Amino acid sequence: MNIRDDFVIKNINEGYLVGGSVRDFIMGKPFIDRDIAVRGAEKYSRELADKLDATFIELDSENKIYRLVLKDKINYLDISELRGNSIEDDLKERDFTINAIAYDLKTDKIIDIVNGKTDIENKIIRAIKYKNFDDDPLRLLRAFRFMAVTGFEIESKTLEYIKEKANLLLNPSKERIHDEILKLFGGKYASKTLLTMLDCGILEIIFPFVKEMKLVPSNSHHHLDLIYHVIETVNQTEKQYEGASLQVKEHLNTVDFGGYPRINHLKLAAFMHDIGKYSTWTVEDNGKTIWKLSDGFPYPDSSNLRHRFIKHDFEGAKQAEIFLKSLKFSNKQINYISDMIRNHIYPSSVISSPNLDKKVMMRYVRKMENNAIDNIILAKADRLSAQGVAVTQKMTEDNINGLNKLLNFYLDVKDTLKPLPVLLNGNEIMEILKLKPSPKLGNVISALHEAQLNGEVNTKEEALSFIKQNANI
Repeated sequence: MNIRDDFVIKNINEGYLVGGSVRDFIMGKPFIDRDIAVRGAEKYSRELADKLDATFIELDSENKIYRLVLKDKINYLDISELRGNSIEDDLKERDFTINAIAYDLKTDKIIDIVNGKTDIENKIIRAIKYKNFDDDPLRLLRAFRFMAVTGFEIESKTLEYIKEKANLLLNPSKERIHDEILKLFGGKYASKTLLTMLDCGILEIIFPFVKEMKLVPSNSHHHLDLIYHVIETVNQTEKQYEGASLQVKEHLNTVDFGGYPRINHLKLAAFMHDIGKYSTWTVEDNGKTIWKLSDGFPYPDSSNLRHRFIKHDFEGAKQAEIFLKSLKFSNKQINYISDMIRNHIYPSSVISSPNLDKKVMMRYVRKMENNAIDNIILAKADRLSAQGVAVTQKMTEDNINGLNKLLNFYLDVKDTLKPLPVLLNGNEIMEILKLKPSPKLGNVISALHEAQLNGEVNTKEEALSFIKQNANI
């Protein structure tokens, strides 16, 4: 493989290809993002945009950083002004040695002044100089993002410095942190990386709810403490993805919102799926609550007692919405992740139905729609991550077999599904029942939708009869 085989790079003969694209080339991996450092970046970018018929975007006028998006809307180039007096000066200001290798587009030579190629071969993430972290604290988080993507280990001195400077991660903008989080969760080794972040105290700085999760112990249904359970759920989600059919993988690789694939968002949802457990935590003895969170610590500790987290799925969805808004996630991203959290128990409830037939499964499919695959994968990962003493091997096997049945049903029917018809809209219901916009109206509309999902209402006449019978709900 030659770097000039790339269909974009083969047409460029000036500047320096730098960063992740050179690293990925050395590792033998394909790349879709290309970073170029060059003198006179704006003029260069505009001329290259015309040559490639690409869209020119100004990312940062002050630091002279520009983006060219190619016509396929997938491939792009980021072009920045060369820092210092030479490419060598520029490379010294970068974050890690593995990202500080340049390819001279004029001479076709590799420039490696910090032994980045050696660190790639040895699978090590090493800081170039610690001052570069102080200049841009987001690089502290980027170390873990690269760990998640490459599977490399962070060099011990670099990791110690990251621990020492961890609080600097409170400084970068929320938008930049949000971006790094999604890149991290898109990495093949995200679960392994989360464990390292937990050990060095970074995880609870990025995700403050981790402090609470660390207080919730294992129980009869969960062999792991809560924080390790959610990280293991990410691990099992990764395994489910790797072993999935091409059809399922293609769905999870789709970019439907937020600029990143569904799988990135699903793994973040897996990490957050039990975020509501701490606030709903109670301890029971023979069905009687003997401790709740407001009683304070310590909690009663005995294998004979039952830990319960009633409605943690709904509470977790609410908490997730607040947290994700604080990190500037879009409404579509928030709706997806909170929907996964709210419904992470739902697929297992469906397959536990005493009368599991096509009608029951179709109701599930109608409710989850395009999120059905994601939701079932999360439910499988959650089950495989909870192997307490009260969970037998048969229980696990039955659950996984049932979830696979539900997944296969969805895959069989999804192409034949049509949206449920709107039998009565909100204005019609208000006129018929003499209602004004109100929570009561919302309840009637929701009840009608549920009746359609259940197959109880299929015509406008049946809808009319239904809302009249349920006008007082």
